[in-house]
Amino acid sequence: MAGQADNRAPYARIAAHYAELIASGQLQPGTLLPSIKNLSEEWKVSTATAEKALRKLRNEGLVRGIHGIGTEVLDQPAPMSSGSQRQDRGRRTGSSWGDGERSDSHKASVVPAPADVAQALDIQPGADVVRRSRVYRDRHGIVAHSTSWIPARYGRMIPQLATSERLTGGTSLQLIAQATGHPISHRIDTASASPLTAEYARLLELDPENPPAEPVVVMTAKFIDSEGNIVEYGVDLGGPGRTWRTESEVSS
Repeated sequence: MAGQADNRAPYARIAAHYAELIASGQLQPGTLLPSIKNLSEEWKVSTATAEKALRKLRNEGLVRGIHGIGTEVLDQPAPMSSGSQRQDRGRRTGSSWGDGERSDSHKASVVPAPADVAQALDIQPGADVVRRSRVYRDRHGIVAHSTSWIPARYGRMIPQLATSERLTGGTSLQLIAQATGHPISHRIDTASASPLTAEYARLLELDPENPPAEPVVVMTAKFIDSEGNIVEYGVDLGGPGRTWRTESEVSS
């Protein structure tokens, strides 16, 4: 979000800067990153901090160290992200996009709830729900196809939820929290591998005559507000060749 303070450690800010340049294609595969000494001088940090930033990029699989030459950018698709990770990203940066990502094919409508969606939202099968879908892409192709299922009462409170355009003023969860006065208090995440069905192939824009053999990563996220109301159920399908990755600090 514009003007928001960045409280990350200096090494993390440096790593994030180069991760974004790599993901967006501004740093092409084979490009050498600045040396530890040059990074230290450019960012006005210690050489230990600069080295830690490069190590973080190596750990993320974005670069590799070549003895006697330097640190080289690798060509590797970014991992898919889940709805929960996008919620965290949106709260932190004001955008659900990852480095180098964009979204398109935004569609929204009010539809009867399928049985699995009704169960997730704790509503009656066939009850009205808002279905919002979009495709996240980077320069390698589809990162994920994402669908959000939202109880219709929130669509009546916030009409733009049911319009086939990118939301303005925040994410769906932020808009719902603002409208109801009840913040999102917790969420429930699942991850599984599923065979590539014809419907999944269509959503991921794959050739039905020559589909990939590997299964699809399916991520779900159920978001619950401070009053115990289930406000959204998200389903993300990972693009071909994508894996799911998460990172967290481990305290000793």
